[in-house]
Amino acid sequence: MKLNYFFLTAVFFSHSALAQPVTVSDGWVRATVQGQRATGAFMRLTAKESAKLVAGSSSAAGIVELHEMKMDNDVMKMTPLTNGLDLPIGKTVELKPGGNHIMLMDLKAPLAVNSNVSVTLTFQDAKGKKFSQELNLPVKALTSAGEHKR
Repeated sequence: MKLNYFFLTAVFFSHSALAQPVTVSDGWVRATVQGQRATGAFMRLTAKESAKLVAGSSSAAGIVELHEMKMDNDVMKMTPLTNGLDLPIGKTVELKPGGNHIMLMDLKAPLAVNSNVSVTLTFQDAKGKKFSQELNLPVKALTSAGEHKR
């Protein structure tokens, strides 16, 4: 009887993982130093259906926002994406240093290399239904090992 219970539990959890409307890959958070109050989280997002990344939260930060970096009159500026980030069906959207990313602000403690940070992302589908996905992201230094590679 125990074998069947464990088998059904494994099937349920593997089905739940496969049923996620948005696949998150290559996620990481930039390490910080003592006194640093903000950092970025980076990843690739691929939606199975049209969706939008609309919010985030983390126990490591008082504020989590989605930001974009863009050139404005030869000056790189970072601004919040208050209306979220569109995730077209089947197209991978990359959150990366120097581009769109998630900001973890009002950090409660420094984030050390080789630790992990829990981040919850909230998405909204085309019908307006919201759903959340919890992530446990590794903390890495911003070096060639920490940056996204294709």
